[in-house]
Amino acid sequence: MRFSRTYGIVLVTVLLFVGLGLTTEGFATWRNFRNILDQQSTVLIAASFLTIAMIAGNFDVSVSAVYVTAPLVALAVENATGNIGLAVLAAVVAGSLMGLVNGVVVARFRINSFIATLATSFMFFGAGYLVSNRSLMRPVTDVYPMLARAQFLGLTSATWVSFVVVIIATILLTQTRFGRNVFATGGNAEAARIAGVNVGGVQAVTFVLLSTSGAVAGLLNSSRSLSAQPSDDFSFVFAVLTAVIVGGTSIAGGQGAIWRTVAGAFFLAFMSNGFNLHQIDPIWQRLIEGLVILIAVGIDAWTQRNSR
Repeated sequence: MRFSRTYGIVLVTVLLFVGLGLTTEGFATWRNFRNILDQQSTVLIAASFLTIAMIAGNFDVSVSAVYVTAPLVALAVENATGNIGLAVLAAVVAGSLMGLVNGVVVARFRINSFIATLATSFMFFGAGYLVSNRSLMRPVTDVYPMLARAQFLGLTSATWVSFVVVIIATILLTQTRFGRNVFATGGNAEAARIAGVNVGGVQAVTFVLLSTSGAVAGLLNSSRSLSAQPSDDFSFVFAVLTAVIVGGTSIAGGQGAIWRTVAGAFFLAFMSNGFNLHQIDPIWQRLIEGLVILIAVGIDAWTQRNSR
């Protein structure tokens, strides 16, 4: 059971890739795989740090609001100054501040993280409307589109950024004291507190890191699409959360791994890509994807019950 929980998502992802490669024309090509990497880059960036936040025992549904609002801040600065460095810095700082708000609300006032971040989501979405004056925003410089679109060794800069973020998040979680404290906090917060772990501080940092990664993802998405628009769209966080859950990170906290989240993201990407190449009706796609999520959550719940 331990082997299947640890490596099951990798096995099914490999089997899906091989199956689609053998049965689907155009799937097992470098061009298609490069496109999948580019499309999944923003999900991987945010999912890496959502994994850490969930291991620490918290949900954060405000990632979509950060994803929408941070690039609006970046474009406001870029439009006003023409300076790309300042625009990127503004987006990152905005994301970090939104994460700090979440961290203070959850860690200091001990409000349930799902409820707290749902509430702050509407605040952040509202800030996006104010920053953009309720209008679609576009870059005024030729450099901004290159943030996500620049090519190196056949891959986009967005893809390379996602690789770097995944590596940094993995090292942070597995090779540092902070990572050990994350597992301890999610596994048993009270025991971790007695052992001297600053539980509130750990939780706050995970929110800051997650929102910062959401800001970077939003910035890259706006660079790719050449625009940013205020909205109340929660779809991004659902895509990110699905990758984390399918990857086997426990919704109860204390268990998970970033490499499994990466496998989960690619499993979903391969499945969606295979659906599209086979021209499967989008309605059936939604039904099957929902079933996959339900199975993943069910497996997690069953494992939790049997590990007690």
